[in-house]
Amino acid sequence: QANLVESGGGSVHAGGSLKLSCAGSRYAITWENVAWFRQPPGKGREWVATISNRRGGPFYTNSVKGRFTMSQDNAKTTAFLQMDSLKPEDTAMYFCAASDYPYDSQWSDEGRYNYWGRGTQVTVSS
Repeated sequence: QANLVESGGGSVHAGGSLKLSCAGSRYAITWENVAWFRQPPGKGREWVATISNRRGGPFYTNSVKGRFTMSQDNAKTTAFLQMDSLKPEDTAMYFCAASDYPYDSQWSDEGRYNYWGRGTQVTVSS
């Protein structure tokens, strides 16, 4: 059962932009850490970015630095992922994840997150 819901996915050409959003699916979830993961076709899920309410951030995987910008609203119940200069290799299902425990490290560890969404598809054509 998904606790979070993502929106904003779609299909764009290389160089285009999309903005993803994430929030509680039935009620507002106030998290300590919130993250984006993605799963390219035929591959495993990989970490993209995290914001930690204690440690700051956002923190990004190297492949998206300078192109993606993660943010959250002041209430810390809605997260965003602005994706610019998209490349075909960014094509994936994008998942939002959150934790209500203030982990200070290992943002890429899926086990750190106890809330997940079902994902939103992003397709980038060349």
